[in-house]
Amino acid sequence: MSAPSQPLLKLRLTPAAERQVKLGHPWVFADRIKEANREGKTGELAIVYDRDDKFLAAGLFDAASPICLRVFHRGKPAKIDAAWWLGHFDAALKRREGLFDATTTGYRLINGESDGWPGLVLDQYAGVLVLKLYTAAWLPRLKEVLATIAQRFPERAVVLRLSRNIYDAAAKFGLKEGMTVAGKLSGNPVQFLENGLTFEADVQSGQKTGFFLDQRDNRQRVRELAKGCKVLNVFSFTGGFSIYAAAGGATAVTSVDISPHALAGLKRHGDLNREVIGDCPLTLVQADAFEWLARPVAQPFEVVILDPPSLAKREAERAGAIEGYRHLVAQGARWVANEGILVAASCSAHVSKEEFFGAVKAGLERAGCRTEPLFEAEHAADHPATFAEGKYLKCMAMRLHRKA
Repeated sequence: MSAPSQPLLKLRLTPAAERQVKLGHPWVFADRIKEANREGKTGELAIVYDRDDKFLAAGLFDAASPICLRVFHRGKPAKIDAAWWLGHFDAALKRREGLFDATTTGYRLINGESDGWPGLVLDQYAGVLVLKLYTAAWLPRLKEVLATIAQRFPERAVVLRLSRNIYDAAAKFGLKEGMTVAGKLSGNPVQFLENGLTFEADVQSGQKTGFFLDQRDNRQRVRELAKGCKVLNVFSFTGGFSIYAAAGGATAVTSVDISPHALAGLKRHGDLNREVIGDCPLTLVQADAFEWLARPVAQPFEVVILDPPSLAKREAERAGAIEGYRHLVAQGARWVANEGILVAASCSAHVSKEEFFGAVKAGLERAGCRTEPLFEAEHAADHPATFAEGKYLKCMAMRLHRKA
């Protein structure tokens, strides 16, 4: 005789948390749960009721995380079944309709909380899908998620990527980082197109889901600025900005990164795009970027790109990161020729757009430059960000004029 099923998990929140959920925030922290009808289990559906005992939201419960509830539905009550999830999936796909043509085959299909799939990202690289999970709440539901994906992308290979903090929880389900959980992966890395250029994604062990898809639009902006310019790309990684600059008509591109593996990837990207970039020289420099920028300037560049890894991985590092960006920009500006262009980017979620743009301008002032703004940008359309913690990407370009 089977055991009776448990009643649905019902939660009530503190007034402050209730207001946040009503305003659309997708996270509820454990210390904001005021009342629960029973102990919750990771991966189960939880319903939030407001102070008037009316339905407020539905989310996935994560008993092991400080973020114990991740909201995916609010408003009117709904029957959360397979048909509902498929409709929810289709809504995310519809938001991408018309964004890309055949010249771009690598892009994001689901962007976590901002698409109503909290803690879950789905990227496409040509015929391969990469599913990344940031919360253990999805692990008991992985078969359901894969069944939903298969209805719209039958027979596609799906590679599972995991946030490091859920490795142990995943192992209990027989899951591990980089495994193929649907279809057949014919090879890795996977080649894909981006604005007509060819890149490789290491879908099994590369950073993020294999490539930095979020900088696509900013790479295209650099392509449009690079014609006839000598370009320096610092923190180049596998050279997305470098290849775009060369494709845009740069006369030479120098790329600096500490990782020999990343520079080897950049060389492959140069080889893959040689017909497009022509005879533009690609100079690869393996060095600590911070130390390299501090050297005496031998030869300035018309375009300098600074796209460092996050300088603030936690809130406590925010103030130091802001000063770090000021210093980095001041150092980078030394390498920009008069009337040249500096492009600066940040992926630090704990540093706001206003703080980052302010740090860039302060760094340029410190370097003795007058500035002419060219563009300020945030997230691309396939990477929507609907809440403060999700707004990590910032990028700006300035033309620099040396003060007399």
